[in-house]
Amino acid sequence: MSESVPERPRANFLAALNVRRNAVLGFGFAALATAGVMALFVFLPGSRRATPYYLALGAVLALSLGALVTTVLTLVSAYRLAKEENVT
Repeated sequence: MSESVPERPRANFLAALNVRRNAVLGFGFAALATAGVMALFVFLPGSRRATPYYLALGAVLALSLGALVTTVLTLVSAYRLAKEENVT
């Protein structure tokens, strides 16, 4: 057990799982998907309700979809890292 303890274990853990990259990809995808949904269902056919309602709905969709995609990508990274550690 001569392994040294990392100085910043949480930062190393997040870096190993590529959380920053996954968050950028996840929230980028969510922003594009939300823009598409808003254009397809709100702005093209026209809306009868006030715009702030739709903007709030779009924000909820973007944040929840971004968090979901980020979580899935991070779980895939964790699985790959665990699989890589078991092989060696």
